[in-house]
Amino acid sequence: MSRIAYVNGRYLPHRDASVHVEDRGYQFADGVYEVCEVLGGRLVDERRHLDRLDRSLRELFIASPMSRAALSAVLREVVRRNHVRNGMVYLQVSRGVARRDHAFPAPDTAPSIVVTARRTDREAQEALARKGVAVITVPENRWPRVDIKSVSLLPNVLAKQLAKEAGAREAWFVDDDGYVTEGASTNAWIVTAGRTIVTRPADSGILRGITRTVAFEVAADLGYTIEERPFTVAEAHAADEAFISAATTVIMPVVMIDGSPVGSGVPGPVAKALRLKFHDFSEVA
Repeated sequence: MSRIAYVNGRYLPHRDASVHVEDRGYQFADGVYEVCEVLGGRLVDERRHLDRLDRSLRELFIASPMSRAALSAVLREVVRRNHVRNGMVYLQVSRGVARRDHAFPAPDTAPSIVVTARRTDREAQEALARKGVAVITVPENRWPRVDIKSVSLLPNVLAKQLAKEAGAREAWFVDDDGYVTEGASTNAWIVTAGRTIVTRPADSGILRGITRTVAFEVAADLGYTIEERPFTVAEAHAADEAFISAATTVIMPVVMIDGSPVGSGVPGPVAKALRLKFHDFSEVA
């Protein structure tokens, strides 16, 4: 059965879904996106994701393409039509279609919206979490407003490719002062010898991840302390544990950084506990 996509008011077979050649998302990366986990056919943390979408749209002065209720209905319909039990739903909003010009188009230009959904192999993800993943470090070279979930992701793409070529799952950006900012598509965490969890503050230097937000609640329930502060690559190498977080990975243990093992070189108890309890604290509806 063909996958179904939603494009500007129409549900279309994936092979027939397309956007206009002068869509500003295509020509200028003038748009934002969200990725929401699907678990048992239900959306995970939809409210939080749509709140962040609203913020990204406001920051870029892009109008919302529809009401919150209508968008929620579209997300669920795309998941239903694609028979996704476990997977992800992707939505992208651009400033719309207009003659190519760097400045904003006319105020009445309608924003464009695309929604897709696909299945993921939940057991394969669990197997990966039991094994842990490797990351590499790369110089930070992104624009300063990474707190906006923009579709402008070329540095992230190049970083991911470097990670793939190195046999790693993720790349961590490192700023000019030697501090880790975040991953190409994840937030970055370490665990110190005292089982204190450390992650960079969610200011304009990183994206305020939805999974990151929920992880704070899980950690508090489990009695862990979290320090929001930058950490260096050297600290990460010396840490007892490390992990990454995102809607597509939940909590994923990191067992190797730049070819060197983290801690004992296997997933640690803190990351495993956070992963096990995560969906007890996320909003699944």
